[in-house]
Amino acid sequence: MDLARDALASEAGIGLGTIGEHLAVEATADRVVTHLFECTDPAYAGWHWAVTVTRAPRSKLVTVDETVLLPGPDALLAPPWVPWQDRLRPGDVGIGDLLPASADDERLVPLVVLEGDDAVTDWFAPRTDAENAEAGPQEPSELPAPGRSRVLSGYGRDDTAERWYESDHGPRTPLSRAAPANCVSCGFFVPLSGGLGRLFGACGNAFAPDDGRVVSADHGCGAHSEAAGTGSAVQAAAPVIDEFGYDLVDLPGVSVEETDFEPLSRDTYPESTPEG
Repeated sequence: MDLARDALASEAGIGLGTIGEHLAVEATADRVVTHLFECTDPAYAGWHWAVTVTRAPRSKLVTVDETVLLPGPDALLAPPWVPWQDRLRPGDVGIGDLLPASADDERLVPLVVLEGDDAVTDWFAPRTDAENAEAGPQEPSELPAPGRSRVLSGYGRDDTAERWYESDHGPRTPLSRAAPANCVSCGFFVPLSGGLGRLFGACGNAFAPDDGRVVSADHGCGAHSEAAGTGSAVQAAAPVIDEFGYDLVDLPGVSVEETDFEPLSRDTYPESTPEG
């Protein structure tokens, strides 16, 4: 133990002022033990010094293997390191920021993949010669942008559909439940193309809360184009009037508590007869 303490003071160059009491000794291998000392440095509360010593076979000479400062159970530690790509959240990309997708992003596949679950149609790819001959010359507004090298994979489309469907623009929101009808029957609903178009479209109603956003076909809001025709009219309930009960009230000079009332009977007020 003394050898370990002296090693901390001399080899580590820390001085005896930061070395506290001897805490424990642990055997880590044959003829290899580690001595633990308290660290009294205020900047490292909860940490301890660890000095590993060893002895060669058939030798009585004990040598120092290493000295290190280690955190204890109550030590203040930095949070675990998280790679930047795992720390990103939707909306973190701002003006001027670049976030290219990695080469192995499972949400994307090369455009040449045209079979199986990843079959796609690139609506923005240039026309082939046969398509140009059939469709005729393109207007300037129809000329496509440079073709894409990658498109959504089958996994990417499923992940996108699930995220959109579970968002505030899907069917499970208070706004959608109170709507008179679904978006699929609304004149402002613009369906998407491709596989996602089976369930999603864009809202084109400037007065709708989802204007310009992707919504599910079974979403809805009060700005439905046919809201007047599809909504159920709310009818006011007829008032209920109690025609049999009565209340006794005080009148000027007449007190209800001081008045004797006779019970009503058929003898007092006989029913009227046809004869009068």
